[in-house]
Amino acid sequence: MRGSEGWQTAVRRLLGLGRLLPLGGAADGVWLAERAAVAELRRAAAGLPGTVLGTVRLSLADPAAAERPAVPPPPSALPPGELRIEAEFGEAFTDMTDEPLPAVAGRLRATLAACAAEGLGLRVAEVDLRVTALLDSPPKPTQAPQAPQRTAEPAEPPAPASDNAHEVLDAAAAVPGVARLTRTLSGRAAGLPGHVLVEVATAAGHHPLEVARAVRKEVAASVPGGPSVAVLVTAVGVAP
Repeated sequence: MRGSEGWQTAVRRLLGLGRLLPLGGAADGVWLAERAAVAELRRAAAGLPGTVLGTVRLSLADPAAAERPAVPPPPSALPPGELRIEAEFGEAFTDMTDEPLPAVAGRLRATLAACAAEGLGLRVAEVDLRVTALLDSPPKPTQAPQAPQRTAEPAEPPAPASDNAHEVLDAAAAVPGVARLTRTLSGRAAGLPGHVLVEVATAAGHHPLEVARAVRKEVAASVPGGPSVAVLVTAVGVAP
């Protein structure tokens, strides 16, 4: 029974992450949780007066053009390739507003694309927007989305699969920009023989892709034999 409960918990955690998006290129060996990407996109859109961002989804723009990753990916991860951002939004119009809707959509499209590509390191081919509401008045001011908070860790996490787990974890945790290690999937460090998967949350003010690249480099150098390393970023912009 306990094994069944553990499996169900793991499935819920994986579903909570959303899709695991390729971060950077095929050679980078890095993935980003869709949940983390959407949170950053919402923060960026919150800076556009009168715009209310609705549902946001990210997927491969052309699955047939997907690339082969340089390292084994996390479970159910999307292969490397350019992404499509699909988002719904509402816009407030008043007597003082004469900006045409296409211009509003263009500004939002540029904001989301810049956040994804420059702020996170995602390769974005297109941003598809759908207007779902025209508001008579601007939305009431709300607090900007907060940085991801520390999530509860399992009381008895599974032992990492790597025989050099402590070296792996110590090396990853010491990389500048790593706010903390996470255990969303099957442990902080897990993998196949000769391969290691490390999960991290990146700190505010640090570029997720650059941090993940550094983690891969440090972990590979810390373990005898230089295993292949994949990194899953589960949260970004985390406060210390």
